[in-house]
Amino acid sequence: MTRILHSVAFRLALICGLLVLVSTGLLSLVFYVGTVGALSRAADSKISAVSQRFADDAEGMGLPSLVNRIEETLNDGVDSDTEICLLVDPVGRKLAGNISAWTDGTVPMDQVIDHEVVRRGRASVGRVRLHRLSNGALLVVGRDMTDLNQIGRLIGEAIALGGLLALLLALGGTLLLRRQIESRIGAIRRTASEIEMGDLSRRIPLSREADEFDRLGADINRMLDRIERLMEGVRHVSNTIAHNLRTPLGRVRGHLHEALQGRPEVRNLTLAGNFAIDQIDGLILVLDKSLQIAEAESGTRRRPFEPVSLREVVTRLLELYDAAAEHQGVALTAHIEGEPVVLGDQDLLASMLANLLDNALNYAGSPARIEVRVVQESSKINLIVQDNGPGIPKDQRLKVLQRFYRLDRQKEGTGLGLSIVAAFTQLHGGELLLEDAEPGLRVRIILPRSDGKTLPNGNALDSLRRGAAS
Repeated sequence: MTRILHSVAFRLALICGLLVLVSTGLLSLVFYVGTVGALSRAADSKISAVSQRFADDAEGMGLPSLVNRIEETLNDGVDSDTEICLLVDPVGRKLAGNISAWTDGTVPMDQVIDHEVVRRGRASVGRVRLHRLSNGALLVVGRDMTDLNQIGRLIGEAIALGGLLALLLALGGTLLLRRQIESRIGAIRRTASEIEMGDLSRRIPLSREADEFDRLGADINRMLDRIERLMEGVRHVSNTIAHNLRTPLGRVRGHLHEALQGRPEVRNLTLAGNFAIDQIDGLILVLDKSLQIAEAESGTRRRPFEPVSLREVVTRLLELYDAAAEHQGVALTAHIEGEPVVLGDQDLLASMLANLLDNALNYAGSPARIEVRVVQESSKINLIVQDNGPGIPKDQRLKVLQRFYRLDRQKEGTGLGLSIVAAFTQLHGGELLLEDAEPGLRVRIILPRSDGKTLPNGNALDSLRRGAAS
């Protein structure tokens, strides 16, 4: 019982049931007042009107005329079975009417009240009004309420029966609603329990109703998909980092062990030390890039974003890579539309482009062509790096975005370049696409466009700095 009382589903269902009962009670009350109450008020109004009319006749034409009027009223066939009339002279003698002489002196005058009367030899409860005429005679006008009371009892019994049915329906509805809610919540709890036991593939079952529980379940399922991908990434990264650390550390240990065998020479120690430094520098680079990816995927950044001119970023990097491209026999070109400006981190955007150029130079071959293009749309900017090398097979394009995944193990590298690009693109709210250039690979980065103010020189950052300074 305590468990049920502490159930939110039960409390919500109980509230709904109580609301149904309260609504039913209010409707029943309105119906009762609108029927029985209206009939009672109509009867009281008629009693008062007839009493006043008889009193006016008595004052204007005398008691004999009123006696005749009462007899005519009682015998006209209209409401004869419910009418109550009595006229008593000042000394207490009955002059006319259909009830016994009135002897109760405690009844207030000129008020319609319930009072027991004997009508045609039968006791009943009626609504009566007493009026004392100016000559001392007593006029009693009323209505037998037996039929109206029976109607009221019937309506009351009907309302009571309806209330009982409403109570049963409310109770049944409460239990059904509680069962439905607990069933939907139970599915979420069972899924959470299975996930807690280690089955990250479990998802909340959804119905076809698309209700609030389905929307909540869909949101949780998307969160679980994200968590599963992250956990898979963590496991993959952990295994790969362990492998990538073990291999160079093993080589370092082997070189140092060999150099220290026997009587070590200074030259061998120097070579071993330099080799160890090179290997350790490679490990530091891998760890540094892994930290960059983790920082980007967590959504954190070292400094706030600001408008960045892509023309400036592309131009500077092409100047840096021009000599390396010429040395490898690679034609490096650029085409930039207008003055594209995005909201972001200039260093991270430059790192994205640098990784793409490194990959293109490493895998496009020689001679080759590498083209960097920036294309503007109404609300987006496309940063494209395209080469005419061997490209990436379609079934491998998602895999190369994973950390430490490399298509060609013979090539030097860490397998983190495209992972960094993907993480930095996501941090900037963009989208990374790997497309077939036929031949070669086309890497397309779609970034939200920023409406930064530009001076005639087209440098958005300069514009902002000068605007702030002024």
